[in-house]
Amino acid sequence: MTTPLPLLRALRFAADQHRFQKRKDASGSPYINHPIAVATLLAETGGITEDVLLLAAVLHDTVEDTETTLDDLAAMFGEDVASLVAEVTDDKSLPKDERKELQVQHARAASPRAKQLKIADKVCNLRDVTYHPPVGWSLRRRREYFDWAERVVAGCRGVNPALDAAFDEALAAGRAALERTSWFRAGP
Repeated sequence: MTTPLPLLRALRFAADQHRFQKRKDASGSPYINHPIAVATLLAETGGITEDVLLLAAVLHDTVEDTETTLDDLAAMFGEDVASLVAEVTDDKSLPKDERKELQVQHARAASPRAKQLKIADKVCNLRDVTYHPPVGWSLRRRREYFDWAERVVAGCRGVNPALDAAFDEALAAGRAALERTSWFRAGP
């Protein structure tokens, strides 16, 4: 079970690192809401109580999206947390399409912890794209995101059935919402 102090320190650190970042939705939600949602999903739905995985969930985007380094995370939260964050971090020096394809390719070889973190991240992203889509995302782009997320998660399945089910539910809800929107725009 995660002791409160390390988790609170990780939350404070992540909030500070992401303090100027906003989500891409119309209301510009604070970015920190995303890592909190991922950690909460892991705990509530996935039944995760392990410190390393919950800390990594809170910190999972700090290296990718801020000036934080893996060495920073290792010094503050331990080598195991830094290693898990490294497993789910994209190399931003690569083109976006290549990064996305690498996520699909690396999913099957990922550790069980990384697979669970990746599924939780995708569930939260699917929910956001469904209910609070990024500004300017067309229906086509949203569909493409759903299809890609499904490919990534295909390589992560089997570690946590509750997270697999949460992904399936989020994907079905997202696709149904897109169909309703497509029908509404096209008319009867």
